[in-house]
Amino acid sequence: MPKMKTRRAVAKRIRVTAKGKVKIKKANLRHILTKKQQDNKRDARKAGYLNSKDGENMLKNAPYLRR
Repeated sequence: MPKMKTRRAVAKRIRVTAKGKVKIKKANLRHILTKKQQDNKRDARKAGYLNSKDGENMLKNAPYLRR
């Protein structure tokens, strides 16, 4: 059986925690920050986690990131 290719775009955007959750960075923190509320910017700094089904779909595209 040949090796599966990892989708590099997915691999660069996700990390897998020790318990198997998929960790992502939240959006809306790149540019035009003056118009955005401080609460939204503060919340976007925290890590985001995908729900189980979305995480499962992401890991299909990056099969070797599992631990």
